[in-house]
Amino acid sequence: MSQTPFIHAESLRVGTVDFISPDEVKVLLNIEAPESVALNAGGVRPFPRVNGYVLLPVDDGYLVGQIEWLTIERSAFPKRRGVQDFGLVDLPYPLRKMSLNPIGTLRKKAGPVEAYTFRRGADALPSVGAAVFLPTEQQLRSIVESGERRRVRIGKSPLAADAEVSIDPDRLFGRHFAVLGNTGSGKSCSVAGIIRWSIEAAQSKLQSNDQQSSRPNARFIVLDPNGEYSRAFNNNDSGQKTRVFKINPEEGSFALHVPLWFWNSEEWCSFTQASAKTQRPLLKRALREVKAGRIGVEEPTEEEKKLSLRRYLSSTLISIQRDYNSGSIKTDENKFGFRLKAHLDDLENKKTLYPDNKLIEIQDAIEQALEATINEFQKNGKNIVYYRAFTESHVHPILKAIKVSLETLGGIIYQQGPDENVPLPFSGSDLADHLQILSEQENVSQFLDFLISRIRTFLSDAKINSVVGDCEEITLEGWLKDYIGGNEEVESPVAILDLSLVPTEVVHVLTAVTARMIFEALQRYRKLNGEVLPTVLVMEEAHTFIKRYKDDIENYDAATVCCQVFERIAREGRKFGLGLVLSSQRPSELSPTVLSQCNTFLLHRISNDRDQELVHRLVPDNLRGLLRELPSLPSQHAILLGWASELPVLVKMNDLPKHQQPYSDDPDFWAVWTKVDIKGNVVNRLADWKPIADDWQGKNATNTTDPSDGDGTSQEGDIEI
Repeated sequence: MSQTPFIHAESLRVGTVDFISPDEVKVLLNIEAPESVALNAGGVRPFPRVNGYVLLPVDDGYLVGQIEWLTIERSAFPKRRGVQDFGLVDLPYPLRKMSLNPIGTLRKKAGPVEAYTFRRGADALPSVGAAVFLPTEQQLRSIVESGERRRVRIGKSPLAADAEVSIDPDRLFGRHFAVLGNTGSGKSCSVAGIIRWSIEAAQSKLQSNDQQSSRPNARFIVLDPNGEYSRAFNNNDSGQKTRVFKINPEEGSFALHVPLWFWNSEEWCSFTQASAKTQRPLLKRALREVKAGRIGVEEPTEEEKKLSLRRYLSSTLISIQRDYNSGSIKTDENKFGFRLKAHLDDLENKKTLYPDNKLIEIQDAIEQALEATINEFQKNGKNIVYYRAFTESHVHPILKAIKVSLETLGGIIYQQGPDENVPLPFSGSDLADHLQILSEQENVSQFLDFLISRIRTFLSDAKINSVVGDCEEITLEGWLKDYIGGNEEVESPVAILDLSLVPTEVVHVLTAVTARMIFEALQRYRKLNGEVLPTVLVMEEAHTFIKRYKDDIENYDAATVCCQVFERIAREGRKFGLGLVLSSQRPSELSPTVLSQCNTFLLHRISNDRDQELVHRLVPDNLRGLLRELPSLPSQHAILLGWASELPVLVKMNDLPKHQQPYSDDPDFWAVWTKVDIKGNVVNRLADWKPIADDWQGKNATNTTDPSDGDGTSQEGDIEI
């Protein structure tokens, strides 16, 4: 005889509500409630279990509570259900209590088949004394397997009867995704697995739509600083050619190229450590002119001298006007007077450049303004000089004199030629030579000699030059096709940029340039096509390249510029179809801007106190109990939470075969020491250093011509003059 619904529901009752608040429910467990294993919920199940689920009836559904903690409270009185025999002598009985976090509402779907739907948030809360029930197998699976568009299966939940955990790629990659955890906790396998499972799910969908010859129109670009991922996406699994780019490529991989003419002015300035006052303006001018094909000569003509002075006066006029409009010169604490003094010294040198021009009027106006505002005094034997606030009567004569001089030269120049940030081909040696000529023309050799020397030294390094040097066969169109991906059916959706052998002094610049070029290419794609091309950029060891920095630094280094590129992608990438995946073992070192833009997290084992504290602050959900498992999570287990998951869930990631795992295995010390592995196979690992030394010293160098270089012509957009 089958049980009635009421009798069956009563058999699942385990306690009553003892305390209720919007973020916590305390429950008093019944004496008859299971102590370790529940047999009445449709299958053998551990209960009670921290981070497990129970149901509380509310209105037309159930409030789902996640168990945060369990405790025993010693009771002064016996607690028995049913008829009480007060003639018996009872001893005090321990009472079990548990605390729940309300996480959502479970409702039954209309129809003859038992089915439920789960939604985050609680419309109503139960009252004190309300019953607490164990979920059935169907209800438990409905909680974890909830949500629309569950397209990619990534694992199963050990806390919910091994229910399938699936994600929606639109949510996972569209709002950015962070995989965090200690080294050895399974981060790399999770990243590789999610990429592979997403592609396989898309391929399966294509086949079900009778498009068996088509590959998924997906694009994953993996920036791999440790060279781990080449094995994870080998060419033998799908027959498609995974694009692997590296220094000194082997068979099946291609040479890594990020030409220096891709670099914008900020990346050049950060790499060369150009100072803001003299070096940066001339470096940007040199970039504009070599990109326009205007290479200077040793002896400039009179017209070239006139044009040089015209450029200088134009930039001086714009600079002074900007300072005046900002209002900062009208306070006593300003550096405007010292900038005017620097302009005065420059004007003295410019007289030799074009003596016929009336520069004396400008000098007189500046001298009068400085004399009217200067303040000098002695302090501790030192002569202290500063300038008081400037007024309109001080600045206007200077601006008027500069404008008069510019009229005699032909008028103000705002910019000539292409923008210095447009990727137009030029030679690195031409840039150094042109800077040398400009330094002599402007009589500032003492300020630029060290900068030019750094550029020449950088270009003379063979390993660096192989990546950024002059490659005439590389075009912008060909590079975008190779690194982001074209339309060929034989191509794999995955491109791996192996940065493991890139010299330390340029790895941050190359990473910044690559990420920015991908981002700006997708910006222009949307501009021209009116729709986005979904692309995923994966950054392994993100704490190295997206490291927090101080905002008050005047001259940003290459690492800071690299971080700023990823901050921009994190803020704006979604609008242009660029999703960001970060993998890091030190989340506390990551840029707060980038982390705050990640809407989904996969948290593996985290034992560091600072990292745990940061994760607790980042996570918006009420997860105090679930996050306490972070220090003790076994490998391959993680907590999925955020936008791509209907509720925070503990997930055991799907298995990856050995040949699909990244090169991130733990060192097998014992097998090497004892010369026998765990399966009894002989391990004889020799220490032959000659081939390593030969390779290190370049004695085994082979032809590194990149067979993947595109053969199309470069297509630059319109250039504003």
